[in-house]
Amino acid sequence: MTRPVFRGVRAVLFDLDGTLIDSAPDLGAAVDSMRLHRGLPSLPQAHYRAHTGAGARGMLKAAFDISPEHEDFPAMKEEFFMAYEACLTQRTQLFHEVAALVEHLLDAGLMWGVVTNKSQRFTTPITQSMPLFATASTVICGDTTAHTKPHPAPLLEAAHQLALAPGQCIYVGDDERDIRAGHAAGMPTVAARYGYLGPDADVASWGADAEVSSPLQVLKLLELP
Repeated sequence: MTRPVFRGVRAVLFDLDGTLIDSAPDLGAAVDSMRLHRGLPSLPQAHYRAHTGAGARGMLKAAFDISPEHEDFPAMKEEFFMAYEACLTQRTQLFHEVAALVEHLLDAGLMWGVVTNKSQRFTTPITQSMPLFATASTVICGDTTAHTKPHPAPLLEAAHQLALAPGQCIYVGDDERDIRAGHAAGMPTVAARYGYLGPDADVASWGADAEVSSPLQVLKLLELP
C-alpha cells in the first residue's frame, strides 16, 4: 500500500512482542516444557510461532488444543506463566533493525515508547535485560491501566505520560487489536507485517494507515529533520 508521511509526529509508540522483540522462542519453550512434563513429544518452534500473538491462549491452543472454556484452562495458564517467567530472557531478542530504528528516532529528537498487553510481571524483566529500553520515554503494560488493547486507555495513558496529544504519536503493532486501539485513541496506526501474523491474518482489512515489512521502513513514514 502507499506509505503516507505523518506530519507533526513527536513520538512513536510500539507494541512489544512481534513488533520490537522476538519472544516466540521463549514462549514456545515454556509451553513445550509443559508437554514434556506430561510425557508428550516436543513440538517444533515453527508450530508455536504463528500463535505467539495470542499469548497464553494461543500457546496452550497450539500445545494442547485447549481453549479458555476448558475447565483446566485457568490452572494451565498459570502453569504456563510460571514456566515462561523462568525462561523469558533466555532466547528473546530484538528484531533486526529495531536498534537502528530507535537510534534514528532519538537522533531526530523524537520520543519513543512501548504499549503492550503483556503484564508488568513479564514486561519489566525483559525490558530491563535489554539496554535499548532505557531510552524509552514510557512503557505501558497490560496492567498499567484498567483496560487492555483494543481499548484505547493504554495508548491514551502513554500519550499523557509523554505530555502529547494522541495525534502527535503514531502506534506500530502486529495485531489487529493494536490498530483498533490506535484508531480508538485517535492515533495514526502502522501495521507491522514482519511480526507474528497468524495464517489467517488479513492485514489489509485492519484499516491501518500504513504498513511496513521491516522496522526501518517506519522512518519513511515520518517527516524527519
